[in-house]
Amino acid sequence: MANQEKYILLISIHGLIRSTELELGRDSDTGGQTKYVVELAEALSTSPVIGKVDLMTKLIDDETVSKDYAQPLEAINNKAHIVRISCGCDDYLRKEDLWDYLDNFADNALTYLKAQDRLPDIIHTHYADAGYVGVRLSNQLEIPLVHTGHSLGRSKRKRLLASGINRETIEARYNITRRINAEENTLASAQRVITSTNQEIIEQYAQYDFYTPDRMRIVPPGTDLERFHPADGTEWEHPLFHRLRSFLREPNKPIVLALSRLDQRKNIRVLIETFGESPELQEKANLVIFSGTREDIRNLEANAQTIFIDLLLAIDRYNLYGKVAYPKHLTFEEISGIYRLAALSKGVFINPALTEPFGLTLIEAAASGLPIVATKDGGPVDIIRNCQNGYLIDPLDTKDIAAQLLKILGESEQWQKFAQNGLENIKKYYTWESHIESYLEVLQPLFERKVDAKLESVAPRNKLFHTGAIITTLDQNLLGSSDSLEELVEVLENNQKNISFCIATGRRLESALKAIRGLGIPQPDVLITGLGTEMYYGKSLTKDEAWQTHIDYRWNRKRIVKLLSTMVGLNIQSQESQTAYKISYFYDPELAPSIDQIKRLLLQNEQNVNLFVSFGQYLDITPIRASKGYALRWFAERWGIPLERILAVGGSGADEDMMLGNTLSVVVANRHQEELSDLAKVEPIYFSEQQFAAGILDGIEHFNFLELCDVAKLEVG
Repeated sequence: MANQEKYILLISIHGLIRSTELELGRDSDTGGQTKYVVELAEALSTSPVIGKVDLMTKLIDDETVSKDYAQPLEAINNKAHIVRISCGCDDYLRKEDLWDYLDNFADNALTYLKAQDRLPDIIHTHYADAGYVGVRLSNQLEIPLVHTGHSLGRSKRKRLLASGINRETIEARYNITRRINAEENTLASAQRVITSTNQEIIEQYAQYDFYTPDRMRIVPPGTDLERFHPADGTEWEHPLFHRLRSFLREPNKPIVLALSRLDQRKNIRVLIETFGESPELQEKANLVIFSGTREDIRNLEANAQTIFIDLLLAIDRYNLYGKVAYPKHLTFEEISGIYRLAALSKGVFINPALTEPFGLTLIEAAASGLPIVATKDGGPVDIIRNCQNGYLIDPLDTKDIAAQLLKILGESEQWQKFAQNGLENIKKYYTWESHIESYLEVLQPLFERKVDAKLESVAPRNKLFHTGAIITTLDQNLLGSSDSLEELVEVLENNQKNISFCIATGRRLESALKAIRGLGIPQPDVLITGLGTEMYYGKSLTKDEAWQTHIDYRWNRKRIVKLLSTMVGLNIQSQESQTAYKISYFYDPELAPSIDQIKRLLLQNEQNVNLFVSFGQYLDITPIRASKGYALRWFAERWGIPLERILAVGGSGADEDMMLGNTLSVVVANRHQEELSDLAKVEPIYFSEQQFAAGILDGIEHFNFLELCDVAKLEVG
């Protein structure tokens, strides 16, 4: 690969993604995003600037879906591939149910990337779940992060609340808080946020604490003009038209076409009501609705089933039989044909959604010579302004919808003008060529970023042949019981040739060493202090300066201290508890704002950091790249030890991110273990009933850890 050619990693985790025959509309996770990311990968690969594109998604091995989604690698072409990563559960899951598995996905994605000939130049994530993973990969690999939200959790929560759904139901059904928190962290970490319209920036992203418009760029999506083109007259003979004829009394009337998945926001019921309330519309046109794919209504997801039955009841209420078609299937290949068929009938494409972030279907219709009518909320405003090929509507006003449809259907000259405008202007604004040109312009400053030469890690990696590691905290695990500690020390000494011993603590170096030496604990191979902000190797305590350089990213200690200086219930600890990269407070939860509120204040002031509460009374703040979990992974990569052979032992809330992902995790019994109790719902974490070092020994036995490392040593040998 030539030096000037770039490697872009796209991440889009949920839904069903493959290079051909996309199952669009199968469910709420297989909409426009899946189509866009596949087409983006393919379009990027045509650029001479790009040498490699990977589209990373979830591996799915589930009998309810095609075996295509279980292939670890699928070629789109010789430069672009779909890479499927296991997240520990290979079932086909709703995006709302993926959150518990994203740390595993991130760890496995990291393993994949490190096995490549080179790392990506850019990571571009799509939607909140991919953003969550992208933040971790970007922080660990020091690769610029670009993000596209597609839709946003804060906007969704507002709509759901407005619809009458209570907060508890929203939380249970959509995991909305986890989504919003992931979005906040992604916006704080991304160097560029790519949107389709200005409306997304000023109305949707502005709701977020880390709102930085100067990082946001508008790049309208493109459309494939080879697939989407004007009708040639043969469409009347297509089997698709014959399927419509079975629904319609007068099938040759103009078609009012609606194309969307089964989603309440798409507002199809109001469109049916518009048609039912307008005898003139019924006289002039047929209504054709494609809302996803179904075999049997009873087999639809509960929410989709409710929506579809609602549509059928509306059709029945207005007695629209013979005037409305709603076929079961529309394949990916047939989508372009239905636009042309509607254009050939002198019909109209309508998008009546309550809100539409962009509207890919609108530019596909325009490229097919089909005039459009669309909601005035969101991306259609820009599309119609640019293409001059239709009208905007109030999606809740049936009279307005009917009036705008009739203005096009009733005026042949206007219809022709709109059709021609769409064909001409789509080439100016919405081709894949123009999209990729603008996209690469946005990325160019990131490609040319000035990055200081990375310091090489001082870890004596070449001298080590360790096949596993035990990493434990100090205060809750090693202090407290001299008998069990003595037994643990014996185990460590007997296995020191192939198992690294590591301690991760919130203490400063001096305090940690005093405790270690006072209890006769062996000097660890790796000593991580200050909650993951400093790392020392071996008996010589050689400091890893590369780690310090790595975590310094966007750290502004003075600014953070000033922002929190007057906060009630938050008192800064003595200087002995502070380090250059850790700010420590006494935290009174009865008086102080919640941790979420503190995080929000910092984000609003462009301070993206990690916050840790431990023992119910201490709050520590570290750089966004620094934590025990991040430090663990840095050490693991440099010493060549797989995460699956690292026993991570914690005891309080500050240890949480050590326990997530692919590590073998143990929580020792102590009075603060409830801070980690929620992790039992997320990870296969072992909660020992033993205290202190006895809990570590119990965890070693539970995971059969010594034998695991012995077997690995034989394999290496």
